[in-house]
Amino acid sequence: MGIGIICGLLAGALWGMVFIAPRLLPAFTPWELSIGRYLAYGLVALVASVPLLRRISRKLTRADCLALLRQSCAGNLVYYVLLAAAVQLAGVGPASLIIGILPISVSLSGRRDRGALPLRQLALPLLLVALGIACINVDLFSSATASQATVATRLAGVACAAGALASWTWYAVDNARYLQRNPQYSSHEWSALYGLSTGVLSVVFGILGWLLFAPLVTAAETQRDWQMFWLVNGALALGASLIGNSLWNRASRRLPLTLSGQLLVMESLFALLYVFMLEGRLPRLLEATAIALLIVGVAWAVRLHGTLHSRGKSA
Repeated sequence: MGIGIICGLLAGALWGMVFIAPRLLPAFTPWELSIGRYLAYGLVALVASVPLLRRISRKLTRADCLALLRQSCAGNLVYYVLLAAAVQLAGVGPASLIIGILPISVSLSGRRDRGALPLRQLALPLLLVALGIACINVDLFSSATASQATVATRLAGVACAAGALASWTWYAVDNARYLQRNPQYSSHEWSALYGLSTGVLSVVFGILGWLLFAPLVTAAETQRDWQMFWLVNGALALGASLIGNSLWNRASRRLPLTLSGQLLVMESLFALLYVFMLEGRLPRLLEATAIALLIVGVAWAVRLHGTLHSRGKSA
């Protein structure tokens, strides 16, 4: 269980980087950011999986392929298109902290799974997480920077972030349950297969997007830094996608959904940390309060699950 928690924390630290990429590449559309990131992920996964291909190809079934395709679509392509749009429309802070509701949404979705705590025992930790998210959103929408975007733009960004939240909640639950039912795949093997399936989908959707939107892409060419585009997406492919997903797969296999769901808040906390570093500032009072509430809520949930795990061993 301790290894699972550490893997979940490290995955959150790597995933927090994905919120910064749309800000570093404002000349590219959310669709292009998603396709670029996952094309790079597919190539990195192909290189990483070469020594494993013969072994894992023997285990691969039709059900595995369908699971990989649906998870790649929901957990990668759709999720990141919506997340990138939310960052560009509403900013990193609101996007990361709407996604920060993941601990609540995943815990609620996994409340009937084996090893899950009853919701009444998680009520107070979840309340702290909810209060933390409320604090940060009050700060972000009432601060001076909020007036720089129109209400319609901010609402569109919030809607995109909510869509990303729903997409990733479904992926997290489906992936955790599938891995627990299929222990024949190691976390590294499943991450490699996941990357390959995402790369294939990215090629298909990238070709379709180019055919449909080629005139718009050509018109914007002079404003684009393609070297930066591929450097950022290559870093995300290796760190956030390949390594981060492998760590998360290991955490998902070792932890119940009600606990792994709590660890997802680390993604939002690290995203905020990276924003503060990028902007060269300290958190404001409400931001600091929100971060403290989120950390205490997650730590409380970890302690409750640790107590349950200890009792189960002694029994």
